[in-house]
Amino acid sequence: MEKKLNAFSVGERGVVVRIEGEGRIRRRLFDMGVTPGAEICLRKLAPLGDPVEVTLRGYELSLRKAEAENVVMRVPDGAKEEKK
Repeated sequence: MEKKLNAFSVGERGVVVRIEGEGRIRRRLFDMGVTPGAEICLRKLAPLGDPVEVTLRGYELSLRKAEAENVVMRVPDGAKEEKK
C-alpha cells in the first residue's frame, strides 16, 4: 500500500518509493537522505501536526508537513513499531 509521509501516525514505518514535487523541495529532501529505498519511521508529531520528526538512516530529522507531503511511502501491513 502506498501512502504519503504526512499521513503517517506515530510509530508507523515504511520505505520511500518516490519523491514528488520539483526544484528546491525535491533537492532538499534528497540532500537530507530522503531517497527511494530509505526506511523511515515517524517518531513524533508537533502539537499542531507541523513539523514531524522521523528516524531515517540512523538519525532524527524534522520535516515540515509541506515537505512530508512530497514523500510517497510503501507501507506493509502491520507496520507499527513495537514498543520496548
